[in-house]
Amino acid sequence: MAMSLGDDTLLCNYPKCRAKLSGFAWVTACSHVFCDQHGSGEFSRSPAICPACSSALSGKLDIVRTELSPSEEYKAMVLAGLRPDIVLDITSRALAFWSYQVHQERMYQEYSLSRADTQLKQMEKVLTQQNQSRELELTAMRGEITSLKKVMEEYKRKYSEVSERLMERNRQYQKLQGLYDSLRLRNMVVGAGDREMPQAHGNPNSSIAMAQQATPQRSPHFLAAGPAGDGRFFSCLESEGAKAFFQFSSPARDNSRPFLTKH
Repeated sequence: MAMSLGDDTLLCNYPKCRAKLSGFAWVTACSHVFCDQHGSGEFSRSPAICPACSSALSGKLDIVRTELSPSEEYKAMVLAGLRPDIVLDITSRALAFWSYQVHQERMYQEYSLSRADTQLKQMEKVLTQQNQSRELELTAMRGEITSLKKVMEEYKRKYSEVSERLMERNRQYQKLQGLYDSLRLRNMVVGAGDREMPQAHGNPNSSIAMAQQATPQRSPHFLAAGPAGDGRFFSCLESEGAKAFFQFSSPARDNSRPFLTKH
Protein backbone atom coordinates (compact mmCIF):
# COMPACT_ATOMS: atom_id res chain seq x y z
CA MET A 1 0.00 0.00 0.00
CA ALA A 2 1.41 3.37 -0.97
CA MET A 3 2.02 5.95 1.71
CA SER A 4 1.97 9.75 1.47
CA LEU A 5 2.84 12.61 3.78
CA GLY A 6 -0.78 12.87 4.80
CA ASP A 7 -0.91 9.27 6.08
CA ASP A 8 -0.82 8.93 9.83
CA THR A 9 0.65 5.41 9.94
CA LEU A 10 4.01 3.88 9.10
CA LEU A 11 4.82 0.33 8.06
CA CYS A 12 7.26 -1.97 9.77
CA ASN A 13 10.51 -2.13 7.78
CA TYR A 14 11.15 -5.73 8.76
CA PRO A 15 11.20 -7.61 5.41
CA LYS A 16 8.70 -10.31 6.39
CA CYS A 17 6.41 -8.14 8.48
CA ARG A 18 5.37 -4.81 6.87
CA ALA A 19 2.53 -4.36 9.36
CA LYS A 20 0.98 -1.03 10.17
CA LEU A 21 2.58 0.48 13.26
CA SER A 22 0.60 1.48 16.32
CA GLY A 23 1.37 1.94 19.99
CA PHE A 24 5.16 1.77 20.35
CA ALA A 25 7.79 1.48 17.59
CA TRP A 26 11.56 1.19 17.35
CA VAL A 27 13.29 3.95 15.38
CA THR A 28 16.92 3.72 14.23
CA ALA A 29 19.50 6.33 13.29
CA CYS A 30 19.53 4.89 9.74
CA SER A 31 15.90 6.10 9.33
CA HIS A 32 14.19 2.75 9.70
CA VAL A 33 11.28 1.89 11.94
CA PHE A 34 10.11 -1.46 13.27
CA CYS A 35 7.13 -2.77 15.18
CA ASP A 36 7.48 -3.40 18.88
CA GLN A 37 7.63 -7.19 18.41
CA HIS A 38 10.46 -7.34 15.86
CA GLY A 39 12.31 -4.35 17.35
CA SER A 40 12.41 -5.95 20.78
CA GLY A 41 13.64 -9.22 19.32
CA GLU A 42 16.28 -7.80 16.98
CA PHE A 43 17.72 -5.09 19.18
CA SER A 44 18.02 -7.19 22.33
CA ARG A 45 21.27 -8.64 20.98
CA SER A 46 24.63 -6.90 21.06
CA PRO A 47 25.92 -5.51 18.85
CA ALA A 48 22.62 -4.40 17.34
CA ILE A 49 22.24 -4.68 13.57
CA CYS A 50 19.50 -3.00 11.55
CA PRO A 51 17.35 -5.75 9.94
CA ALA A 52 16.61 -3.49 6.95
CA CYS A 53 20.05 -2.21 5.89
CA SER A 54 22.43 -4.24 8.14
CA SER A 55 23.93 -1.05 9.63
CA ALA A 56 25.67 -1.34 13.00
CA LEU A 57 23.80 0.53 15.72
CA SER A 58 26.34 0.99 18.51
CA GLY A 59 25.53 4.54 19.61
CA LYS A 60 23.53 5.36 22.71
CA LEU A 61 20.75 7.00 20.74
CA ASP A 62 21.05 4.97 17.53
CA ILE A 63 17.97 3.02 18.63
CA VAL A 64 14.99 4.67 20.30
CA ARG A 65 11.74 3.12 21.40
CA THR A 66 9.10 5.80 20.92
CA GLU A 67 5.38 6.16 21.43
CA LEU A 68 3.57 6.87 18.18
CA SER A 69 0.58 8.55 19.81
CA PRO A 70 2.02 10.56 22.72
CA SER A 71 -0.15 12.32 25.27
CA GLU A 72 -0.91 16.03 25.16
CA GLU A 73 1.32 16.65 28.18
CA TYR A 74 4.27 15.02 26.40
CA LYS A 75 3.74 17.07 23.26
CA ALA A 76 3.49 20.26 25.35
CA MET A 77 6.77 19.63 27.18
CA VAL A 78 9.04 17.70 24.78
CA LEU A 79 10.31 20.81 22.95
CA ALA A 80 9.59 23.34 25.64
CA GLY A 81 12.54 25.64 26.47
CA LEU A 82 14.39 24.94 23.23
CA ARG A 83 15.42 27.74 20.92
CA PRO A 84 13.39 28.06 17.72
CA ASP A 85 16.32 26.99 15.57
CA ILE A 86 16.66 23.80 17.60
CA VAL A 87 12.91 23.19 17.35
CA LEU A 88 13.06 23.72 13.59
CA ASP A 89 16.07 21.43 13.31
CA ILE A 90 14.29 18.70 15.26
CA THR A 91 11.11 19.03 13.21
CA SER A 92 13.05 19.10 9.92
CA ARG A 93 14.83 15.91 10.86
CA ALA A 94 11.51 14.30 11.84
CA LEU A 95 10.02 15.36 8.50
CA ALA A 96 13.07 14.03 6.67
CA PHE A 97 12.59 10.70 8.41
CA TRP A 98 8.96 10.65 7.30
CA SER A 99 9.90 11.61 3.72
CA TYR A 100 12.46 8.80 3.61
CA GLN A 101 9.83 6.33 4.76
CA VAL A 102 7.46 7.56 2.04
CA HIS A 103 10.21 7.31 -0.60
CA GLN A 104 11.21 3.87 0.62
CA GLU A 105 7.63 2.66 0.47
CA ARG A 106 7.22 4.04 -3.05
CA MET A 107 10.40 2.29 -4.18
CA TYR A 108 9.22 -0.94 -2.60
CA GLN A 109 5.84 -0.69 -4.33
CA GLU A 110 7.51 0.02 -7.67
CA TYR A 111 9.78 -2.98 -7.19
CA SER A 112 6.81 -5.18 -6.26
CA LEU A 113 4.89 -3.91 -9.29
CA SER A 114 7.82 -4.56 -11.62
CA ARG A 115 8.28 -8.07 -10.26
CA ALA A 116 4.55 -8.75 -10.56
CA ASP A 117 4.57 -7.39 -14.13
CA THR A 118 7.51 -9.67 -15.02
CA GLN A 119 5.73 -12.68 -13.53
CA LEU A 120 2.57 -11.71 -15.37
CA LYS A 121 4.42 -11.56 -18.70
CA GLN A 122 6.01 -14.92 -18.04
CA MET A 123 2.65 -16.40 -17.17
CA GLU A 124 1.12 -14.88 -20.31
CA LYS A 125 3.92 -16.38 -22.39
CA VAL A 126 3.41 -19.78 -20.82
CA LEU A 127 -0.35 -19.47 -21.28
CA THR A 128 0.11 -18.53 -24.94
CA GLN A 129 2.34 -21.55 -25.51
CA GLN A 130 -0.16 -23.80 -23.77
CA ASN A 131 -3.00 -22.36 -25.86
CA GLN A 132 -1.04 -22.97 -29.06
CA SER A 133 -0.32 -26.52 -27.97
CA ARG A 134 -3.99 -27.06 -27.14
CA GLU A 135 -5.00 -25.66 -30.51
CA LEU A 136 -2.65 -28.05 -32.29
CA GLU A 137 -4.00 -30.97 -30.27
CA LEU A 138 -7.56 -29.84 -30.96
CA THR A 139 -6.87 -29.58 -34.69
CA ALA A 140 -5.31 -33.06 -34.69
CA MET A 141 -8.28 -34.47 -32.77
CA ARG A 142 -10.73 -32.84 -35.19
CA GLY A 143 -8.88 -34.42 -38.12
CA GLU A 144 -8.93 -37.78 -36.37
CA ILE A 145 -12.66 -37.44 -35.68
CA THR A 146 -13.28 -36.63 -39.35
CA SER A 147 -11.25 -39.67 -40.42
CA LEU A 148 -13.11 -41.90 -37.96
CA LYS A 149 -16.44 -40.59 -39.25
CA LYS A 150 -15.42 -41.53 -42.79
CA VAL A 151 -14.39 -45.01 -41.64
CA MET A 152 -17.69 -45.38 -39.78
CA GLU A 153 -19.67 -44.35 -42.87
CA GLU A 154 -17.73 -46.91 -44.92
CA TYR A 155 -18.49 -49.62 -42.37
CA LYS A 156 -22.17 -48.62 -42.38
CA ARG A 157 -22.25 -48.90 -46.17
CA LYS A 158 -20.58 -52.32 -46.10
CA TYR A 159 -22.93 -53.47 -43.33
CA SER A 160 -25.93 -52.36 -45.39
CA GLU A 161 -24.66 -54.26 -48.42
CA VAL A 162 -23.98 -57.40 -46.40
CA SER A 163 -27.41 -57.16 -44.76
CA GLU A 164 -29.11 -56.89 -48.14
CA ARG A 165 -27.19 -59.88 -49.47
CA LEU A 166 -28.01 -61.85 -46.33
CA MET A 167 -31.71 -61.07 -46.70
CA GLU A 168 -31.59 -62.15 -50.35
CA ARG A 169 -29.88 -65.41 -49.41
CA ASN A 170 -32.50 -65.98 -46.71
CA ARG A 171 -35.28 -65.48 -49.26
CA GLN A 172 -33.62 -67.90 -51.66
CA TYR A 173 -33.18 -70.41 -48.85
CA GLN A 174 -36.83 -70.14 -47.81
CA LYS A 175 -37.92 -70.60 -51.44
CA LEU A 176 -35.76 -73.68 -51.90
CA GLN A 177 -36.85 -75.06 -48.54
CA GLY A 178 -40.48 -74.72 -49.65
CA LEU A 179 -39.73 -76.53 -52.90
CA TYR A 180 -37.96 -79.28 -51.01
CA ASP A 181 -40.86 -79.74 -48.59
CA SER A 182 -43.36 -79.83 -51.47
CA LEU A 183 -41.36 -82.45 -53.36
CA ARG A 184 -40.89 -84.60 -50.30
CA LEU A 185 -44.62 -84.48 -49.53
CA ARG A 186 -45.45 -85.33 -53.16
CA ASN A 187 -43.06 -88.28 -53.10
CA MET A 188 -44.61 -89.59 -49.86
CA VAL A 189 -48.11 -89.36 -51.32
CA VAL A 190 -47.09 -91.17 -54.52
CA GLY A 191 -45.35 -93.93 -52.54
CA ALA A 192 -48.43 -94.46 -50.37
CA GLY A 193 -50.63 -94.73 -53.48
CA ASP A 194 -48.34 -97.31 -55.02
CA ARG A 195 -48.59 -99.54 -51.90
CA GLU A 196 -52.42 -99.41 -51.84
CA MET A 197 -53.07 -100.21 -55.52
CA PRO A 198 -52.06 -103.98 -55.55
CA GLN A 199 -54.26 -104.70 -52.52
CA ALA A 200 -57.34 -103.20 -54.23
CA HIS A 201 -57.03 -105.52 -57.34
CA GLY A 202 -56.56 -108.79 -55.36
CA ASN A 203 -53.37 -109.76 -57.12
CA PRO A 204 -51.72 -112.81 -55.41
CA ASN A 205 -48.35 -111.41 -56.25
CA SER A 206 -49.28 -108.06 -54.79
CA SER A 207 -46.83 -108.31 -51.92
CA ILE A 208 -43.98 -108.87 -54.32
CA ALA A 209 -45.14 -106.07 -56.63
CA MET A 210 -45.70 -103.74 -53.69
CA ALA A 211 -42.19 -104.47 -52.41
CA GLN A 212 -40.76 -103.82 -55.85
CA GLN A 213 -42.76 -100.60 -56.32
CA ALA A 214 -42.57 -99.28 -52.72
CA THR A 215 -39.87 -96.90 -53.70
CA PRO A 216 -40.46 -95.00 -56.98
CA GLN A 217 -37.60 -94.68 -59.34
CA ARG A 218 -35.82 -91.38 -58.79
CA SER A 219 -33.03 -89.63 -60.42
CA PRO A 220 -29.62 -89.78 -58.75
CA HIS A 221 -30.01 -86.13 -57.84
CA PHE A 222 -33.27 -86.76 -55.98
CA LEU A 223 -31.79 -89.75 -54.09
CA ALA A 224 -29.10 -87.41 -52.84
CA ALA A 225 -31.71 -85.02 -51.45
CA GLY A 226 -32.24 -86.98 -48.23
CA PRO A 227 -30.98 -85.97 -44.83
CA ALA A 228 -27.38 -86.35 -45.96
CA GLY A 229 -27.80 -84.89 -49.47
CA ASP A 230 -29.66 -81.61 -49.14
CA GLY A 231 -26.82 -79.79 -50.83
CA ARG A 232 -27.08 -82.03 -53.94
CA PHE A 233 -30.81 -81.51 -53.98
CA PHE A 234 -30.45 -77.74 -54.05
CA SER A 235 -27.76 -78.13 -56.72
CA CYS A 236 -30.23 -80.18 -58.79
CA LEU A 237 -32.83 -77.46 -58.48
CA GLU A 238 -30.40 -74.77 -59.49
CA SER A 239 -28.96 -76.73 -62.50
CA GLU A 240 -32.01 -78.50 -63.98
CA GLY A 241 -34.85 -76.35 -62.67
CA ALA A 242 -37.83 -77.20 -60.49
CA LYS A 243 -40.11 -77.83 -63.48
CA ALA A 244 -37.87 -80.47 -65.05
CA PHE A 245 -37.51 -82.10 -61.64
CA PHE A 246 -41.29 -82.45 -61.27
CA GLN A 247 -41.54 -83.99 -64.72
CA PHE A 248 -38.65 -86.36 -64.09
CA SER A 249 -39.93 -87.65 -60.74
CA SER A 250 -43.66 -87.90 -61.66
CA PRO A 251 -45.05 -91.49 -61.52
CA ALA A 252 -47.25 -90.84 -64.56
CA ARG A 253 -44.14 -90.66 -66.74
CA ASP A 254 -42.47 -93.74 -65.18
CA ASN A 255 -42.78 -96.67 -67.66
CA SER A 256 -40.87 -99.12 -65.43
CA ARG A 257 -44.00 -100.27 -63.54
CA PRO A 258 -45.66 -103.12 -65.65
CA PHE A 259 -48.31 -103.95 -63.06
CA LEU A 260 -50.03 -100.57 -63.61
CA THR A 261 -51.26 -101.88 -67.04
CA LYS A 262 -52.65 -105.16 -65.62
CA HIS A 263 -56.02 -104.18 -64.18
